[in-house]
Amino acid sequence: MPSPSKGRGLPRAVEAPLAVAGLIAASPLIAAAAVAVAASSGLPVFFRQTRVGRGGRPFTLVKLRTMRPASGGLEVTARDDARVSPVGRLLRRTKLDELPELWNVLRGDMSFVGPRPEVERYVQESDPLWKEVLSVRPGITDPMTLELRDEEVLLASVDGDRDRYYRETLQPRKLRGYVDYLRRRTWKTDLYVIWSTMVALLKSSA
Repeated sequence: MPSPSKGRGLPRAVEAPLAVAGLIAASPLIAAAAVAVAASSGLPVFFRQTRVGRGGRPFTLVKLRTMRPASGGLEVTARDDARVSPVGRLLRRTKLDELPELWNVLRGDMSFVGPRPEVERYVQESDPLWKEVLSVRPGITDPMTLELRDEEVLLASVDGDRDRYYRETLQPRKLRGYVDYLRRRTWKTDLYVIWSTMVALLKSSA
């Protein structure tokens, strides 16, 4: 059975200069947030984690650190997670912790719009849906990210094994949403998702 055709989003030739412009514009915010992270919970200020990218290739995702150093435990994070620092909660709520991912876009690891990248333990490359998701670059945002913007609140409401709930309920929902978008994706829909994300961020910061 042939795999469904996927629409093309913003071309790389557009994304790379946009990522440069975004990094320049966001640098004061990133610097201020980094100082706040260091002052509240020490170093390092950046969080680096191996995620699975296009074609199943691993890459290092870069974000501002929102958890206390050397925090172990679950890969998923709920709103009531004690590992998250007070400054980290603000960064997560406003999504400012995601700004360094513009570096990943510039490097070509990620796109502005695309399925959110997962850690290896959650990826099942033999799954047909995963094969479609891994055929494109992961993104900073996408329609499912907007739909599940309060994912941490949802996880906090789970009474029981949150990791299992994520794997068996939440992640399959995400995968279906990712694939649905990829099959109807155009550069115009990517622009709309970016615009919708910016509007959501402004509302959360108000």
